[in-house]
Amino acid sequence: MAASEPPCLYLTTTGRFNKQPHTIEILFVALDGCCYLVSEHREESHWVKNIRANPAVQFTVGSRDASWIAGLGRPVSPDAEPDLTAAVRALMDAKYSWSDGLIVELKPI
Repeated sequence: MAASEPPCLYLTTTGRFNKQPHTIEILFVALDGCCYLVSEHREESHWVKNIRANPAVQFTVGSRDASWIAGLGRPVSPDAEPDLTAAVRALMDAKYSWSDGLIVELKPI
């Protein structure tokens, strides 16, 4: 992990009921061209529910003024992807000393 990596990114999902954009600031790590987030409230987070309903997202790293990236979001399955889960948890623990939650991948398209 680069020491200069910003601590957070901005994620915009589409509201599953009102279809309006919903933007949050959230901690992340980067790995193999994707960004990974951890939902403390797991499946109960509104942004996770929004991604499950519509995986199309936009995100920008470090600043709302930076270039926005179109992407697809998806929850990572620890049972189906144990190596990815372990790698992301290790990066989150190293960067933030915390990794307890549902991992969500943001993949640029």
